[in-house]
Amino acid sequence: MSAEHISQALSRVQPSATIAVSQKARELKAAGRDVIGLGAGEPDFDTPDHIKDAAIQAIRGGKTKYTNVDGIPELKDAICNKFKRDNALDYAPEQVSVSPGGKPVIYNAFAATLNPGDEVVIPTPYWVSYPEMARLVGAEPVFAPAGVEDGFKLKPETLEKAISSKTRWVVLNSPSNPTGAAYTREELAALGAVLERHPQVLILTDDMYEHIVYDGFEFTSLVQAAPALYERTLTMNGVSKAYAMTGWRIGYAGGPQWLIKAMAKVMSQTTSNPCSISQWASVAALNGSHDFLIERNAAFKRRRDAMMEKITAAPGLTAPVPEGAFYIFADCAGLIGKTSKGGATLNTDLDVCAALLEEEGVAVVPGTAFGAAPGFRLSYATDDAALEDAGQRILRFCEGAG
Repeated sequence: MSAEHISQALSRVQPSATIAVSQKARELKAAGRDVIGLGAGEPDFDTPDHIKDAAIQAIRGGKTKYTNVDGIPELKDAICNKFKRDNALDYAPEQVSVSPGGKPVIYNAFAATLNPGDEVVIPTPYWVSYPEMARLVGAEPVFAPAGVEDGFKLKPETLEKAISSKTRWVVLNSPSNPTGAAYTREELAALGAVLERHPQVLILTDDMYEHIVYDGFEFTSLVQAAPALYERTLTMNGVSKAYAMTGWRIGYAGGPQWLIKAMAKVMSQTTSNPCSISQWASVAALNGSHDFLIERNAAFKRRRDAMMEKITAAPGLTAPVPEGAFYIFADCAGLIGKTSKGGATLNTDLDVCAALLEEEGVAVVPGTAFGAAPGFRLSYATDDAALEDAGQRILRFCEGAG
């Protein structure tokens, strides 16, 4: 057996760059290198105790068997209550899907609806998995630029130009991975007005970072701002980021019943149900106290501000202040064409990131992986001391390039 046996669909797909960077950082650390990894999109906080206690109770209570393929009734009820409480959205349990992570929610939706030649409109910079999942099911990603000059937010006229008769989905992510940009209600309403003119288009709104916002920003989900899109929107979320439950692997979505049923059909022949214990833990997460978010968001904001201070001072870097999530996306056009202090020629953002890792021991993800070169994404979801050190190293690297 050899690579010639790989499917055509898989051959169109690139491996996850964020996972690759994190793995490289781990390997260098294991080899004794002094490396600070800012690649992973994972909170450094632990899962809150009341959620862990619910999982332990579920194990001891024997809730370890197969469940309904797309979620236990108790979790679907908790999700319906969450949508109503936090987003003023009404979904019935039969309009809710629970999957083993956010990625499967998206993949299930794409697999259930896309055919070869269909198009998925994706704003850039984008989360690395959106276009690859579209390609995996035979569809074509179409990229709508939302550059640093626009605060990394898609403009209505740009969205209009990207939509064609082949467009089947439009993906919106707010707050954004990789930029931290978040859309206001007014901005979403303007995008919604465009989408209302294209009734053949479904919309995936990725709200995974909903609870991680700063400076009084008021999160709004798309359907809140554009209610006419309710029947065409899959509102996706999960427990991984806000509740520090990345390894528990629970994502969920609310949407039209026909789509939820189709996604369950995909799951019935692929993953089957999400982990039963993780589902019971997620019930506790959604129904329990959210007071811990206040302290954690304050820590994230402190870290964001400290890192932004370094990025702003670094020659060759430009970055808008993120409204949410825990990422900064730095445009590094000012470094391109220069030579690093260690002698590396910086012709691309790949060169910048490779030299930054080699010379200063800081691992970040190149903007190329997010469809937005030249730049890089760094995560500030790590401890303050490591971030201060990493910020100083980035500043030193930029100051040394000439």
